[in-house]
Amino acid sequence: MKRSYDVIDADGHVMEPADLWKNYIDPAYRDRAPSVIVDTDGKERFLIDGRIFGGPKGIALGGAVGMTDKDELAKLTYATIRKGSYDPHARIEDLDLDGIDAVFIYPTLGLLGGAIEEPAFAAAVCRAYNRWLADYCKAYPERLFGVAMLPMQSVEHAVGELKFARESLGMTSGFVRPNPYNNRLLSDPAYDPIWAVAQDLDFPIGIHEGTGGMPSAGADRVPNAYGARHIASHTIEMMLASLNIIWGGVCERFPKVRFAFLESGGGWMPSWLDRMDRHYERVTMNDSNLRMKPSDYFKRQCWVSFEPIEGTIAAAAAYLGADKILWATDYPHHDGFFPGAPKTISDRLPAELRAQVMAKSAMDFYGMRR
Repeated sequence: MKRSYDVIDADGHVMEPADLWKNYIDPAYRDRAPSVIVDTDGKERFLIDGRIFGGPKGIALGGAVGMTDKDELAKLTYATIRKGSYDPHARIEDLDLDGIDAVFIYPTLGLLGGAIEEPAFAAAVCRAYNRWLADYCKAYPERLFGVAMLPMQSVEHAVGELKFARESLGMTSGFVRPNPYNNRLLSDPAYDPIWAVAQDLDFPIGIHEGTGGMPSAGADRVPNAYGARHIASHTIEMMLASLNIIWGGVCERFPKVRFAFLESGGGWMPSWLDRMDRHYERVTMNDSNLRMKPSDYFKRQCWVSFEPIEGTIAAAAAYLGADKILWATDYPHHDGFFPGAPKTISDRLPAELRAQVMAKSAMDFYGMRR
């Protein structure tokens, strides 16, 4: 690559245009295309496969990064969200403002794609999003990197989309949610063909939660409380996903697939690996088929992302290795960090670890050539 990279956002987002799926989806599914609607209370929400999502404040909050005024937030609409949420040129201006060289882009509304049960329709929704995202990133190919959405409702469709994203769109990574798709865990051997193709194509997989649309661990303990569900679901689902991927043998079977556990905090990972290792080392508790300690699989092929506010990042970097630590802004979401995330992260790290955490770890995970 011609450009040098000193600061990389490993997990940013985009707010999909309201007409994305209508314009990009296979015509056979156009009458079912996901869409932004104005609900009965005047709030904009997302309609997908007959279900409405968006919470009491609507989906425009997805583009409200940096906004704190309650009156302003109450009036926010899709037409008034931050322009960098959906416009690539404005996004570059915001990257420059924050001193970020590149960002890997995950969806907002697309995170709800797991709510679709029908495999063929899920595949069509993913294909439309990925085609649009490739177009979005075209203007700045060395700074905006799209992460492909995979329709895990069907192994066949997921394999097909992974190949299409890599070979036809030039995308170099993909993502799945940690939640069960149609009641199937990520450790299920039925998914092995997907991991096999990811391994063959050097296509790393980000695992990314997105509150809503899918079964969510802990949600039953905090009913009707979005904030509490958000606290619980992101971290608990990711802990379970990492258990599935590592203890469940995916890393054992596919030693060259790189996995990242994203947007769920990272401070829990050292103790979680310690707990897995303890069970591995006790004959009476080891029900895995692993040939190495779980922490060794993590060191070989896994990464975890931290949010800028986490005070444990330096300790975790020392414990896990700085080369295993990513960071992210979550821009443009209302709970994201902008401006100032890079400085906040950098200030929490000792000088000798900054270059690795701020950019090199993301380059290693995403396969960027230095």
